[in-house]
Amino acid sequence: MSKTIKPFAALLLASATIAAAPPAPHWVATWTSAQQIPEPQNAAASDDLHDATLRQIVHVSAGGRQLRVRFSNAFGTAPLAIDGAHVALARAPSGAALIGGSDRALLFGGAAGVVIPVGADYWSDPVDLDVRAGADLAISLHLPDAPARQTGHPGSRSTSYILAGAHGGDGDLPGAKTIDHWYQLASVEIAAPSRAGAVVAFGDSITDGHGASTNGNDRWPDDLAARLQADPRTASVSVLNAGIGGNRLLQDGLGPNALARFDRDVLTPAGVRTVLVLEGINDLGTLTREHPVGAADHAALVAAMIGAYRQMIARAHAHGVRIVGCTVMPDGGSGYYHPDAANEADRQAVNDWIRRPGHFDAVVDFDAVVRDPADARRLRAAFDSGDHLHPSPAGYRAMADAIPVALFADQTDAGQTHRR
Repeated sequence: MSKTIKPFAALLLASATIAAAPPAPHWVATWTSAQQIPEPQNAAASDDLHDATLRQIVHVSAGGRQLRVRFSNAFGTAPLAIDGAHVALARAPSGAALIGGSDRALLFGGAAGVVIPVGADYWSDPVDLDVRAGADLAISLHLPDAPARQTGHPGSRSTSYILAGAHGGDGDLPGAKTIDHWYQLASVEIAAPSRAGAVVAFGDSITDGHGASTNGNDRWPDDLAARLQADPRTASVSVLNAGIGGNRLLQDGLGPNALARFDRDVLTPAGVRTVLVLEGINDLGTLTREHPVGAADHAALVAAMIGAYRQMIARAHAHGVRIVGCTVMPDGGSGYYHPDAANEADRQAVNDWIRRPGHFDAVVDFDAVVRDPADARRLRAAFDSGDHLHPSPAGYRAMADAIPVALFADQTDAGQTHRR
């Protein structure tokens, strides 16, 4: 008898092998940061990142028992070498100490290190670790050489630790330098039940958390995550912060403009089903920050902003993602933008469009929540961080409390699922 396997028999054998494979995990992002090129004052010293361990603390939203980490070289100008990486449970939101027994080495295709190409991201292999909702993770990586150009997130409001040498698995990093920024770190995903999904908070410094406390995890997306975790209807929903300080809809500033980064920061993370968009105050403010402009320029800006919103709505819907518009909040009295009556009229025109039915799938009226009842051009004093532009932690909590939990209770609806 011939030992040659006939094509039909080979096909059956291959089909049987495929059928026997275990189902792929349902990955859902539980933490992300929006990537950009750090400004010179926010970049880590290159000498500090040569043959160095960088330990970064991140606050996850939903929990799970298996995770993977995405490292980023999105803005690098040369390949990025990582020759060792670890993940563990942090003992506290501030400090480099780990919870004993929780350290896990991260591998990349079974190898201890990886070289990430220019402009690329790279996932670690999955690793087993029991992570509760709201936990703090310590992610450590060893860099043999400093990145040719850093990719990071300056507005971390979280302390990172840098120590010379390879110390990724060490239980603490005594003597480490500290810096309140994240570098080369894009997201954490968990293997989750099929009903689980993620919400992206997409915005500027108000979403990024200017005015929140360092290591306090009291930005409005943090407060929203805590609310969702406390409600049985939404306990499987994670919240991802994709804010960048100074971000604009239409022009680059501190980071790429919102349209340029929408696909990477909203549509790339796994399991995204809803995005809340709070963008626009920086577009409105920069129009006249240096000098007044005419009525035609005001009208053109409003039209262009609305056009950007329409583009984001179309992109979200093309990927099965629900998109929620958030009204632009007041900045009256801001010494940074010194808005006048024309700027306020622009803000009102933009908010009128956001509120109008038939545009966004739903609306969260942050303007109504935080404005001063006696002067709608200004933030309520109890919610003002002091600069008349950014809310305080109390203001951020009020914003989160104003978002209906029921908005996310139907995340298992297949029509709203962004599948990966």
